[in-house]
Amino acid sequence: MEHSGISVLFQGRNFVRLLGGLWTSVWIAALALLFGLLLGALIGLARTSKNKLVRAIFRIYLEFFRIVPTVVLLFLFYYILPRQFGLNWPGSVMATIAFALWVSAEFSDIVRGALISVPKVQQESGLALGLSKWQLFIYVLLPQAFQLELPATINLATRVIKTTSLLMMISVMDLINVGQQIIEANNQSHPTAVFWIYGLIFLLYFIVDYPLSLWSKKVARRKQD
Repeated sequence: MEHSGISVLFQGRNFVRLLGGLWTSVWIAALALLFGLLLGALIGLARTSKNKLVRAIFRIYLEFFRIVPTVVLLFLFYYILPRQFGLNWPGSVMATIAFALWVSAEFSDIVRGALISVPKVQQESGLALGLSKWQLFIYVLLPQAFQLELPATINLATRVIKTTSLLMMISVMDLINVGQQIIEANNQSHPTAVFWIYGLIFLLYFIVDYPLSLWSKKVARRKQD
C-alpha cells in the first residue's frame, strides 16, 4: 500500500483538497443555476410575447449560447472581457457569470416550450373567469409549466455540474484541476496514481449527479402515469 498509487489519495491533505475542489465545482454550478434559472424564466416568458422584435432578440441570445462552445465562453469571460472593461474579478466569479448566462439561454427555451404547451382552452377559461393576464400566468400557466419543465431542468442541472470540469482551463481550483496537480506532483514516485485520482473524481461526480438523474426519471415516470 505504501508504494501503490492509491496511497497518494491519503497522503497529506490530498483527499481534503479533492473534496475542496468538488465543493468549488458544486457552488459555482449552484450559483450559476440559481441566477441562470431566474433570468431564463424571464427570458422564456418574454419569448412568448406577441412582439416579433422581442422574440427575435431573445432567439438570437439563445442561439449565441447554443452555438458558442462553453470553453470559448469561459475564455471570453476570463481573458477578454476583463481586459476590455478593466475588471479584476476572480476566475470563479467570471465562470459563474458565464455559466449563468448559458443556463439562462437553455432554460429560456425550456420555459417557452412549457408555456406554449399549456392548452389554450385553459388560458381562455382563466380569462373568462375574470383573471388578469398576470393572474393567469401565476395561477394557471406557471404551475402547469413547472410540471412540464421540471425533468428538463434537472437534466440541465446535471449538465452544468459536469461542465464545471472545464474550469481547469481558466485555472480555477476545481475538482479536475486539484486532481491534475496531485497527479503531476506524484507522477515520478507513483505513476499509477493517475488511475486512482481520476477514479475518485469519477466517483465524486457520480455521487453528485446520480441522485439528480434518479429524480429526473422519477418525475418523468410520474408525469406519464
